[in-house]
Amino acid sequence: MMTSGELLPLAVFFSSLIPGVLIFLMPESATRTRTTLNILGAVVKLVLIFILLAGVRAGDEFGVSFAVLEGLELAFKADALGLLFITLSAVLWLLTTLYAIGYLEHSAFRRRFFGFFSLCVTSTMGIAMAANLFTFFVFYELLTLSTFPLVVHRGTQAAMRGGRIYLAYTLTGGTVLLTGIVLVQNLLGHTDFAHGGVLGAFDDSRSTYLKAIFFLLIAGVGVKAAIVPLHGWLPQAMVAPAPVSALLHAVAVVKAGAFGIVRIVYEIYGVEFAQSLGLLTPLAIAASITILWGSLRALSQDDLKRRLAFSTVSQVSYIVLGVALFGPIGTIGGVVHLVHQGLMKITLFFCAGNYAETLGIHKVSEMDGAGRRMPVTTLAFSIAALGMMGAPFTAGAVSKAWLSDGAVAANMGWVVWVLWGSSLLNAGYFLPILWRTWFRCNRSGWHAEHIPVAGWRETALLLLIPPIVTATATIAAGIYANSDLSPLAWARLIASREYVTKIVR
Repeated sequence: MMTSGELLPLAVFFSSLIPGVLIFLMPESATRTRTTLNILGAVVKLVLIFILLAGVRAGDEFGVSFAVLEGLELAFKADALGLLFITLSAVLWLLTTLYAIGYLEHSAFRRRFFGFFSLCVTSTMGIAMAANLFTFFVFYELLTLSTFPLVVHRGTQAAMRGGRIYLAYTLTGGTVLLTGIVLVQNLLGHTDFAHGGVLGAFDDSRSTYLKAIFFLLIAGVGVKAAIVPLHGWLPQAMVAPAPVSALLHAVAVVKAGAFGIVRIVYEIYGVEFAQSLGLLTPLAIAASITILWGSLRALSQDDLKRRLAFSTVSQVSYIVLGVALFGPIGTIGGVVHLVHQGLMKITLFFCAGNYAETLGIHKVSEMDGAGRRMPVTTLAFSIAALGMMGAPFTAGAVSKAWLSDGAVAANMGWVVWVLWGSSLLNAGYFLPILWRTWFRCNRSGWHAEHIPVAGWRETALLLLIPPIVTATATIAAGIYANSDLSPLAWARLIASREYVTKIVR
């Protein structure tokens, strides 16, 4: 008989899998039942996760495994690092579900959309709770297969092209990742994650081999993490509906890649062993190039979602950079940015969807005066954009402060200049948008406007509530960063367990 420590991770997993399967079995017309099932599954998942959070904080262990073949297990664990990712995914899943209900109210194929939407979240749960590389890989590839129908949901020629590019990149990355996993399995006889890593017992005679495996593993997950030059799929996938873009950028795909890098560095190699092999500095350089390149490309994009897409290319590599800084302070900055970037980026994509759905705005050049017509949406967009720049009292400021201090502590002062350069570039592609929306006038009217103003409700209520919540969370995560319930506090807990030391700052 299974214990509660084994049942809870499975319950978290099935709280989205079961709704997803049931949605596929429902008729297209069962809108109310589908909505109820979606929201109920999201709420149940959150309740289960809060129980896990309390248990893990208290030092309890949660996990379960199933033998597949000799030496190969499908294994799950709910540890501090995984729960940070799980909590982010679950909270944003609920908000994105509400948003998608409003966004797709009059669209076709809603059953297909919400079915794969639930399977996507299920795959993310599997990735977050994977206790070994084999389990991680299984759900990593299931995430690709469940998000592809969402990317091509509109069925247009552009959507199909974007979907093909997405598959080409991600399946190639999966093949490279699998090659690395097979080599680890052959070397160790298992692929288990463990604090401090599992490869540190090998001597210098294996260093070239271990470096090659590291390259394969990082390249495999680096596709989804959109590390340059493996990022080409991400801007192309912006043909997807706004809820899917939000999912790709803030909740699932790019975060799965960044999360995989964290697991590989800390729990396959071990940060000290990775440093001794000389692997962390090249990783920091790759992350820094991606940070600056993504920001530079964002400057020239007139399409709003493409500008946000290149911003994601840049911002997700902050997580990778924190991992590569070799020290607990940098780790905290990188891990907490996994949450902070999610809050800020999903706000931006919610708002971009509101502009498109309400006024027909798709380009930056069309945004003149949008703040006067949609002040609540534009205020939320402004908060998230300022957070991306690292403005005081925002989540982004917390991430960048810890990353900067981590770089100094690791004697990598050049990284501070990368962070400053990134912030200036962030300002370069966000401030012109804020200027247009708030301070320029729209002289030609909104030709595609189709949702009338109703008091403060500048658009459909289900489109307005999610960005209000996530923008508020962006401020709260900055102002209350030192609270025991903040993402920063949980990131400090993770770093203290990875380094087995007390974090002082």
